[in-house]
Amino acid sequence: MILRPGDRAPDLALPDQFGSVFTLTEAARPRVVVLVFVPFAFSPICGDELAALDVWQKRMRERGRAVEVVVVSVDSKYTLAAWARHADTDIVLLSDFWPHGESARAFGVFDPIHGVAERGVFVIAPTGTIVSGRQVARTETRDFGADFAAAVSCL
Repeated sequence: MILRPGDRAPDLALPDQFGSVFTLTEAARPRVVVLVFVPFAFSPICGDELAALDVWQKRMRERGRAVEVVVVSVDSKYTLAAWARHADTDIVLLSDFWPHGESARAFGVFDPIHGVAERGVFVIAPTGTIVSGRQVARTETRDFGADFAAAVSCL
């Protein structure tokens, strides 16, 4: 079951593309987190979404906004490191590789038949509460406009 606004976000502790452990609890304290689940690194739709997220995060940081975009996939940290270099992004990319899809399951966006996360996005306030959450089909490119507006409203 997908989490909804008002729910407490489950904590997650996952390796990022550099091998450092990222915890949602620590990240959310000083800032709003936009947590984005994607099926695979290097896929065309995921690449387009990563580029859009990168542009938005850079714009928010230039404006002094305390927002962190975090992308989660079931790929290994090594694949995510290569994807970050290829995309020239400084967005945090998290590996939900093992236990396979555990964080996607906790947020209700894991597809056990295909072994990947669905396209879920959650805006998490500094308090750890989900402000907005939604899921779209894996074949659909997301328009993050409403998610970005929800994130800005928390600042």
